[in-house]
Amino acid sequence: MTALLDREQSLAASARLWTRDFALYFGARVVSLLGDAMMPVAAALAVGAIYGVSGVGYVLAVWTTPFVIFVLFGGVFADRVGAQTMMVGADVVRIFTQTAVAVAFFTGTPPLWLLLSASFLSGTAAAMFEPGGKGMVPLVAKDPQRANGTLKIADAATQLGGPVLAGLLMALTGAGAVYAVDAGTFLLSGLCLAFIRLAPAAGAKERSTVMLDLRRGWTEFRSRSWMWSVILIWVFFGVLVFGPYIPLGSRLIGDRLGDAAYGWVMAGLGAGTVLGGLIAIRYRPSRPLAAGGVAMFGFAFIPLSVALELPLPLLMAGHLLGGMAWAFWSVMWSTSVQTQVAPDVLNRVTAYEVAGSVAGVAVGQALVGPVSEIVNPRDLLFVSTGVSFAVCAALLLTPPVRRLRRA
Repeated sequence: MTALLDREQSLAASARLWTRDFALYFGARVVSLLGDAMMPVAAALAVGAIYGVSGVGYVLAVWTTPFVIFVLFGGVFADRVGAQTMMVGADVVRIFTQTAVAVAFFTGTPPLWLLLSASFLSGTAAAMFEPGGKGMVPLVAKDPQRANGTLKIADAATQLGGPVLAGLLMALTGAGAVYAVDAGTFLLSGLCLAFIRLAPAAGAKERSTVMLDLRRGWTEFRSRSWMWSVILIWVFFGVLVFGPYIPLGSRLIGDRLGDAAYGWVMAGLGAGTVLGGLIAIRYRPSRPLAAGGVAMFGFAFIPLSVALELPLPLLMAGHLLGGMAWAFWSVMWSTSVQTQVAPDVLNRVTAYEVAGSVAGVAVGQALVGPVSEIVNPRDLLFVSTGVSFAVCAALLLTPPVRRLRRA
């Protein structure tokens, strides 16, 4: 009888989750995330074939840099004009940028200036989109925790399918089709978001300016030592691990095993992300960031497996393990931010932590090309492996991070 009652309650909770608005939001996020998961493969293989490792690094860095700069304003504007409006507008911009690149690939060889310009505009649009994406969840779902868990699994699934789809399209039709499909995902995302019916905000908002809103977000961010400590550590991770990995990994794997192999390796990473997300949903440690720091030791097997030039099955296994580690840490980090920060400043604080997290990535992407001309790419990935272990140790040795308890 008790089991039957629990099942009925679970079905009722699921029914409450899948409202019209949440279904539209879920659809928008899934198609958009699928397109995002295809882009690293397309950029690494298509741009790399034309302009080399330096070209890939520059294109990625030009996307990341405006994202870091403008994401702070994205958080402020999401509070001012509404997350829905900002997200639809960002999708419209990215429809045009990805379509332009697709046409350029279909008609010949796209010039580097076009790739860089489209990347800059796309990164700016993503900065306007990202902060509101998290703020929309409580507006479309009565059970935000269940909704976030569902979205995380969907994110992981797209990380699994996106690279495989991109690899197949690259092999069968070329890079133009990948960028055209990406433009289509933003079209579907924008339409789904536009049809969501949100209730008007209750009450009048306090008068403020953009600079005052930014200052309030900075004050809230700075007051949490566990948060800025993690971001400071993450800068080194971005410069020396996350930023260089895609250009270097795609080159070393593609040259040795072929372009299709790189797609399968990325699929292994996506599969690991699915498993890590499932584990993170069920396991609720009392000290989430400490548990996430321990799990992140597994991420070091991603650059290590490439540097050792392992066969494809072992490469996929290393990325599977790294994906599990990354997903578990991501859930622990996001949960900590969302539960430790007041809702009225969450978008702005989120913008600061996102900007800090990816700032180092932009530097690493920009430097990887010139540095790889001087230092052997395999040696750089061995350095990335060592830095990965050092980052995990730093997380666990920082008292505010290690001692932070689950809210």
